[in-house]
Amino acid sequence: MNPTRRTVLLAVTGAAATAAAGPLPTASAAPATGTPAAAPAADAAATPPYASYWYPDSLPSGTPGTGITWRSLKTWTADGDADLAFNRAAEPLAARFTPVPANTTARAGQARVQSLVSFAPTSANPAQGAATADHYALTHWAYLDELVFWGGSSGEGLILAPNAPVVDAAHRHGVPVLGNIFLPPTAYGGLLQWTRDLVQKDSAGHYPLAARLVAVAAAYGFDGWFVNAETGGGNAALGTDMLGFVTELKSLAAAQGQRVTWYDAMTVSGTVSWQGALNTQNQAFFQAADDLFVDFRWSTGTLASSATRADQLGRSRYELWAGVDVESNGSNSGVNWDAIVPTGSAHIASLGFYRPEWTRNHLPAATRTPADFHASDDRFWTGRSLDPGQPDATDPWRAPAVSVADRSTVTSLPFASVFNTGHGLRWYADGAVASTTPWNHLGLQDRLPSRRWAVRTAGARPAVTFDFANAWRGGSSVLVSGALDRPAELDLHAVRLPVTPDTVVELTYRTDAGAADVELAVATDEPGAAGQAPPYTYLPVTGAAPVDGWTTATVPLGGPTGTGTVHMLGVRLTATTGPVQWRLGRIAVYDAPAAASAVPGPPSGFTVTAASAGDLRLGWSAASGAVRHYELHRVLTDGTRRFLGGTCQLAWFAAGLQPEQDETEARFELRAVGELYTSSDPVTVTHPW
Repeated sequence: MNPTRRTVLLAVTGAAATAAAGPLPTASAAPATGTPAAAPAADAAATPPYASYWYPDSLPSGTPGTGITWRSLKTWTADGDADLAFNRAAEPLAARFTPVPANTTARAGQARVQSLVSFAPTSANPAQGAATADHYALTHWAYLDELVFWGGSSGEGLILAPNAPVVDAAHRHGVPVLGNIFLPPTAYGGLLQWTRDLVQKDSAGHYPLAARLVAVAAAYGFDGWFVNAETGGGNAALGTDMLGFVTELKSLAAAQGQRVTWYDAMTVSGTVSWQGALNTQNQAFFQAADDLFVDFRWSTGTLASSATRADQLGRSRYELWAGVDVESNGSNSGVNWDAIVPTGSAHIASLGFYRPEWTRNHLPAATRTPADFHASDDRFWTGRSLDPGQPDATDPWRAPAVSVADRSTVTSLPFASVFNTGHGLRWYADGAVASTTPWNHLGLQDRLPSRRWAVRTAGARPAVTFDFANAWRGGSSVLVSGALDRPAELDLHAVRLPVTPDTVVELTYRTDAGAADVELAVATDEPGAAGQAPPYTYLPVTGAAPVDGWTTATVPLGGPTGTGTVHMLGVRLTATTGPVQWRLGRIAVYDAPAAASAVPGPPSGFTVTAASAGDLRLGWSAASGAVRHYELHRVLTDGTRRFLGGTCQLAWFAAGLQPEQDETEARFELRAVGELYTSSDPVTVTHPW
């Protein structure tokens, strides 16, 4: 990698970012229920929780900058990790399936996609989201196969553990997440001692930090490590030690279901020499790891020879990530696509995107909105046509949707989505504004439509996007806008859902302009070939009178479609008065008699674990049943409930609270929320002012 690309990561942070407690409240009147738990004395200071980062062993000389904590991985223990409850992911890695591709050029079983993403600075990266909607809310998981939580800084720390919101969102969509080990070049503060620290051996000849890395990933719930050793000055002995370290790391990781990816920098001789290929200088590291990120110096010839070498080693050529640097120009980058993913022959290697968060970062920071970001992000992942079913063959940017088949994880009932992207300008609950404070928390992101946005119409194509001006729940909904001069069919979720006589689909929607007839599109089989439309059956959607503009309609599946398996769900809109603005706020699929059992039990052990004036740490034990996430409210003396935030974890940090309405104690309410967005009974705790 060119050192110029590291400027942001290697700069020592001058001040810690302000931690946010999640969305701060607007009032909604509702009675408080449940019995308050008595809070034990919270003697510990309530500090903001952040994503974790470490040096391997020895620390830099001097003192850390403001807001930075220097830690040694060698001394880490789970029991001594004060932020573990905030950083432990809740979602297991979901299994995925591949439907028939949306277009004729996307392929299954060939090139894969890896992304190296810096979601925030190394230090002061909030563990539970923040009170801003300006965030890289990645949603195109359907094309991703591996996410690297990129970062590291000689002045902050070199080993980064992914924060829980990122891991939960990725796992919900079946994408493994790797932590990052970054040993920087000496020109940017890297010390060879840190490399030696990482590969140190104990008296038995083992590598204690390899075991520690695997223990961290297991405790935090992520999927392994990306190893990037770029500190020069090494020798053959150090190269041998590094190879031994990676070999042992891979062995220990595999036993825990974890992965190891090696970055093409250090060679077997111990020197740093980026090859841009799989060759004799790095083959041993590739053999010791699961994958190899091939540095950007590749050419058509070196990628072809690398693929051949992988074949000869009995490895898949698609275990080679060909680095594509998009940090500076994103979807305007010039890339030799045919060297990686040719359209007329088998793919040569996989794609390794470096810093695709360009889709947010290149937008003017003072004015960018979630809508601006998603428009840019859709352009990057889907292409200029903004329709994976109809790629633009003249587009110089070959978006992943053009080459890679989308995947889905929606395979069991009950299933629901409120199309929450994990950030928003407000928080909505049942169509009403529950908080006017912007927010982000990727762990609250739904399983989202995998092919965005595949639309079929004989007329003018409507615009389809995630919209943040109104939502049923969370922060966003799906907005369809256009003349709708002919019926328009929109694919939503590729699924593998069993249908029984009791299976129903619920849609919650509203019409903001014009009028349209709505039909549920249900496909019980795959299309006959790639690029063909799903073989839909159309079922009329008729709801009760709208409530605050929103209509909820229930459509039985078992009668009209019979038993079997649903493969695709969508909607068809036919305008009766145009132009139309129609938004979808929720879809839910479930067996009606079983819906009641989808309500989780209440959590237990809700308590204040630490307090510092108006800053509190709250903790609890898991609720029974299937829990999607937890939601917290503050309850004032007049019964007003204020939404504090939601999280998948068993802990919450609330910042800057103050007494109100002459209260002598603060009262908090906690609920577990299930897959159908039904909530448990509340539990409460009080804290004296």
